[in-house]
Amino acid sequence: MTKSFTLFFFIFHSLFSQVIILHCGVLIDGSEKPISKVVSIFIDKDRIIDIAEGYTNPGPDDVLIDLNEYTVLPGLMDMHTHLSGESNKKKYLERYTKNLDDYAYQSIIFAEKTLFAGFTTVRDLGGPINNSLRDAIKNGLLPGPRIFSAGQAIATTGGHADPTNGMKYELMGDPGPSSGVINGAIEAAKAVRHQYKRGSDLIKITATGGVLSLGKSGQNPQFSEEEIRAIVETATDYNMHVAAHAHGPEGIKRAVRAGVRSIEHGTLMDQESLLLMKEYGTYYVPTISAGEFVSTKAKDVGYYPELIRKKAELIGPKIKKSFKKALEGNVKIAFGTDSGVSLHGENAKEFVYMVEQGMKPLDAIKSATINSAKLLGVETDLGSLEIGKIADIVAVKGNPLDDISLLQKTFFVMKNGRIYKNITG
Repeated sequence: MTKSFTLFFFIFHSLFSQVIILHCGVLIDGSEKPISKVVSIFIDKDRIIDIAEGYTNPGPDDVLIDLNEYTVLPGLMDMHTHLSGESNKKKYLERYTKNLDDYAYQSIIFAEKTLFAGFTTVRDLGGPINNSLRDAIKNGLLPGPRIFSAGQAIATTGGHADPTNGMKYELMGDPGPSSGVINGAIEAAKAVRHQYKRGSDLIKITATGGVLSLGKSGQNPQFSEEEIRAIVETATDYNMHVAAHAHGPEGIKRAVRAGVRSIEHGTLMDQESLLLMKEYGTYYVPTISAGEFVSTKAKDVGYYPELIRKKAELIGPKIKKSFKKALEGNVKIAFGTDSGVSLHGENAKEFVYMVEQGMKPLDAIKSATINSAKLLGVETDLGSLEIGKIADIVAVKGNPLDDISLLQKTFFVMKNGRIYKNITG
C-alpha cells in the first residue's frame, strides 16, 4: 500500500475497531523479497490488515508492541511432531503403565512448549490423543500450536507402528484396520476411512521399518505399492494427503510412485529416489533432529532396548547425508523435527542442523514457513506475513540470517492475532 492510502486506511479503521500495531526492526516476511527494515504491521482480530513502511503511531484505543530491536517472522511450522509423548528411558513400558488420560495431560505441556518455541502450526503424525488435543487447542481450552492431525499411523502386520510389536504372543493378537494395521488394498482403504471417521486431517503411513519400533529391520519396505496407492486414492477422496515415514530406498520409491505428499526421514534415499521425488513433486521432511537424538542416545547404555540401540546407531547419523543429497538435488524441502523422538520445545535446533549441511539461512526459514504452508495447502492463509493472512507472528533478538541459532529463543509469539508470549520489554 502507498503511505497515503495506509494512513487513510489506518485512520478510518481506528474509528471503528481496536488494532494491534507491531513496530518491527527487521521483517522476514516469507515472500520472494522478504527482508525489510522499520516496518509497521497492523492486526485486527486474527488477520493482518496492513503492512507499512516506517513506524505508525497508534490511535487512543490501539495496542502498540515495540519490536524495533527484533527480527519479526511468520509463525514457524513443524511438519513432523508427536505431541502425545516424549523420549525417555521408560518409553517402552509406558503402553502398559499409562492411560489415555496420562497422555492427554502430558501433551498439554508439550503443546505449550512447542507454541512458546515459536511454532504456531504443526503436523502431528501419530498418537493416541492428537485429534482431541487439536480440538482442545482450537476451542481455546489450552495454549498450543494449530495442529493438523494424522490420528493413528497406518502400518502393516508387524510393521513399524503396529501397536502390538514387542508384546508376548498372547497379547499380540491380530489387529486390523480399526487399529491402524492393514494387509491388502481393501484393508488399506478401510483404515483410511477409519481415520476420516475419527476426524483426522491427513494420513500417515510407515512405508518402511523404523528405528524405534521393536522390529528387526529399520529400513525394509513394509507396504506393497498397490496398498499405498489404495491409501492415497482413498485419502484423496476425503481431501486428505498422505505422509510416508520411509528410511530405505525401495520403500521411498514405492511411496513416491503411489502418490504420497511427503517422505519423512528419507534416511537411506538413493539417486533414483531423489529423481522420482523431483518428478512427482514430493516434499521431503528431513527430521535431522531425530537422527541426531537417537544416535546420541544409542551411546547411553540402557536408554534403548538393545534391538533398537543397534538400529539407532546405524541409521540415525545418516539423515544428514541424505539431507545434503536432497538439497543438492533441488527437492522440495519442508521443515520437520520428529519432536517426541527428540525433545519438545527444541524444534529450532533443526535450523542449525540444516544450515550446517549447506542450506542457506533464508531457505531454512522458508522451509518452516511458506514451504510448509504449501505442503499443507494453506498458503493463502499462512506461511508469510502479507495483508489478509492470519496473524501468526514470532520475533527473535538479532538477525537469524546472520546467526540461525537465534531462532532457538523466541521473545514474542502471536497465533491467530492473540499474543501468547511477550518478553521483549
